Amino acid sequence: MFGVGASVHSIERHLSTSINYGTTQPMEWETAESLVYYPDALARMAERVAQIQRGEAGELAWMVEHPPLYTAGTSTKPADFLGGTDFPVYETGRGGQYTYHGPGQRVVYLMLDLKQRAAARETAPDLRAYVKNLECWIIRTLAEFGVEAFTRDGRIGVWVSTAVGEAKIAALGVRVQKWVTSHGIAINVNPDLSHYAGIVPCGIREFGVTSLAALGVNATMEEVDAVLRTQFAVVFAETAALHDVHL
Repeated sequence: MFGVGASVHSIERHLSTSINYGTTQPMEWETAESLVYYPDALARMAERVAQIQRGEAGELAWMVEHPPLYTAGTSTKPADFLGGTDFPVYETGRGGQYTYHGPGQRVVYLMLDLKQRAAARETAPDLRAYVKNLECWIIRTLAEFGVEAFTRDGRIGVWVSTAVGEAKIAALGVRVQKWVTSHGIAINVNPDLSHYAGIVPCGIREFGVTSLAALGVNATMEEVDAVLRTQFAVVFAETAALHDVHL
């Protein structure tokens, strides 16, 4: 969420797969092998959202890692930017406040047609239910690695208990245009947690951040990806037929 610019086309996809979740076109899964420049991610998401709205493309889950950077959501407070690093800061159309992206963090950008999905179930599209599903997806994924995660009222994101208190292990931010989503989730697998020092993550000063690695879970990104895909099918659909197409 690459179709513009030479740097976009230079990103390699090592696996593309299709899953049918009851929508008119199969959902695609892509994994970027190279770090993705954040403006390219924004351009890709905007392009794909427009294609889905026009009926020219199916849904997409795009799994990426970024070089170190900060993003500012629509509720960002200037006081929550602490500085002290040379990481770029990007304004973004998603909800939320400041967050960090960088190597070792799995970001999944989701471009889903909530209206079409709801129509398939003969219900109305529900943004709150979608956000709850994202949280459930993260929690179920972490559980597969023996990590008990949870949400807290008034605190966006997904949290775990540590020896020094509760800490955030995953973030989510959503944008919806004509019921087509963009942005998505970010799970800390093994990032450099010191990079969070330049911001107050999500505007929450009282609690820290953690990762699977900091919790003693030595999971590879490939292992996390496999569980994410399995648990997506559980949370967002009762069954899903999966077939791989190697490019």
